[in-house]
Amino acid sequence: MRNNVQKYMHVIRELFYLRFHGFTVFRLDFFAPFLVDGSLFFIQLLAFGAVYSHTDTIGGWGKGEMILYIGTFSLLNAVNMTIYFFGVNSIPYKVRSGQMDIYLSKPVSPLFRLTFENISPGSIPLIIMSLCIICYGIHMLGMALTLRAVIAYGFWVLVMTVLYYEMEVILRSASLYVDSMARLEQLEDSCIELCMKLPGIAFYGGYKVIFYLILPYGIMATLPVQRLVGDMNLRTAVYGIGVVGVFTAITAVLWKQGLKHYNSASS
Repeated sequence: MRNNVQKYMHVIRELFYLRFHGFTVFRLDFFAPFLVDGSLFFIQLLAFGAVYSHTDTIGGWGKGEMILYIGTFSLLNAVNMTIYFFGVNSIPYKVRSGQMDIYLSKPVSPLFRLTFENISPGSIPLIIMSLCIICYGIHMLGMALTLRAVIAYGFWVLVMTVLYYEMEVILRSASLYVDSMARLEQLEDSCIELCMKLPGIAFYGGYKVIFYLILPYGIMATLPVQRLVGDMNLRTAVYGIGVVGVFTAITAVLWKQGLKHYNSASS
């Protein structure tokens, strides 16, 4: 077990060195993610301002909670863009082009290498910006933070980061079964765009079933904020952990079965 951990940490270190070397050659690759995601970040803040110019609360949350929500969702997205998005997003291309053969021939998990081979340091400033928004939300609410609350919030951000990752892998694992990913990518974009604007507590009925269970984007930033402001009960916590556990199993099965279904482009 210890040897495996050391091996994978060594792989991550080497992949990071290779990626950083690429940035020194193509500097635009470093700044492009920051410019693109930074634009999305500010558009989200403008949309937030437009919504709250007509209402004081959304689902019982005021401006302070919503600033925390926007900052948390932006933080999740920034971590996603920094660590694994560009690697996971390349899976359909690797499948169509036959480059997946290379990953299957290496003595390391194909998904592990795909996840970490395109780390994007250019998105790190977005993490800092998101943390600033979160701090501003805490200031607006006049919260007295404790170390326990910060650790608990960090735990839920980590858990929801895993869920975010799993959703990306699940959708892109479909490329191992079908030829076109266009509709699924449109579905993903639409869900993320909606849930970046509305917290999960604003969904009811069928919408809550969709965004809390089937496509659980609605809980990703909602649960960490609920824990930070003290609105999370034991039932909600158990549900959140359960959803992540279920989607971890689904991700593992879909990926494993998809690799068995995969046919090399050269065959």
